[in-house]
This record gives sequence, structure tokens and C-alpha cells, in this order.
Amino acid sequence: MTQTLCLNRQCLGLVTRIECIIRPLAGGNGLWTLLCAAGLDGGQPTAIKAQGPFHGPRAAESVLQAIASNLYGQGYSQSDSPSIWQLHMQAELRKVNANQSRYLGGWESRT
Repeated sequence: MTQTLCLNRQCLGLVTRIECIIRPLAGGNGLWTLLCAAGLDGGQPTAIKAQGPFHGPRAAESVLQAIASNLYGQGYSQSDSPSIWQLHMQAELRKVNANQSRYLGGWESRT
């Protein structure tokens, strides 16, 4: 399974787009996250969600595969177009990493 996915679905003349990407979290601790952005094709994403952390990329890929299977069942199909929301997902990854750092920093200071 790939670590990126782009799906489209046309409904009532509008094309809905979902992009998903798997990325490692900062810190080199083996944790990964799955980021998904959704919105109208050609526009800005209206939703960005992060799932995880997962222990290793294979665990995240398994969740991505389950999400893709569900979306295929809802009429989405794989798109060959390049990712257009990478910067949005990179910003979300920075937020996730900042939150992770605060959590781990707080935990370490209590020991």
C-alpha cells in the first residue's frame, strides 16, 4: 500500500477531493500519523484531520487502506492528479508535532 492517496467523487456537478498522506512524527520515536484533507477539487480544503499516533508506518497504512476501502464504497475513485494540499497537511503535521512535544515534555518533567 502506498503512503499517499488522492480520491475524487463527482456529485451534482461538483468534484469532492480527499487527499491522505502518512508521515513520521518528530522525535525519531517510531510514531507515525495519518493526515487527511477534504474539500472541493480546485479549492481550499474544508477539513483536515490527523489520526494516530501509530507505531510504525505499516499500522498507519492499514488504517489508510480501511479508509480507502470505505470511500471506494461511497463512490470515490482514485485520482491520478498531483496532490494540491500538501502545504495544508504539512501545517497540520507541525501542529501535531507541537502537541506531541508538549505532551512528552510534560510527561518527562513529572518523572
